[in-house]
Amino acid sequence: MTHEYFMNQALREAQNAYDEEEVPVGAIIVMKDKIIARGYNQVEKLNDSTAHAEIIALTSAFNFLGAKYLPEATLYVSIEPCLMCAGALYWCKIGALVYGADDKKNGYKKFISDSTNPFHPKTTIIHGINKAECAALMKNFFKARR
Repeated sequence: MTHEYFMNQALREAQNAYDEEEVPVGAIIVMKDKIIARGYNQVEKLNDSTAHAEIIALTSAFNFLGAKYLPEATLYVSIEPCLMCAGALYWCKIGALVYGADDKKNGYKKFISDSTNPFHPKTTIIHGINKAECAALMKNFFKARR
């Protein structure tokens, strides 16, 4: 399995959000090449500003594993996590974060200096996987609403 394969799975979740008129962010959590959790933005649906794709996927993974830490897991998310989600990823000690497109408006990098890492020191970060597809879904969503 490749990063591109798993990012495509996260994009499917993002499409679910898009179809429900939510900001189209999707996430999956993988362990040993198996998807153990999925999530997509449900802020409007649940009337909950914390119902981001990453948080939904993390909660699902915690329930699936019966554990609060995920050092052996990889989170794939279509867009750069926000600062809230970065904090959640820090606390769960996620093994790796893989995201598609940057989010200059709301991503965690907007709020930290270049030398600051908001994630657990052992977390590996990879970005730019299927970047064009991830960015296009987001752009199309906001273009349709203007």
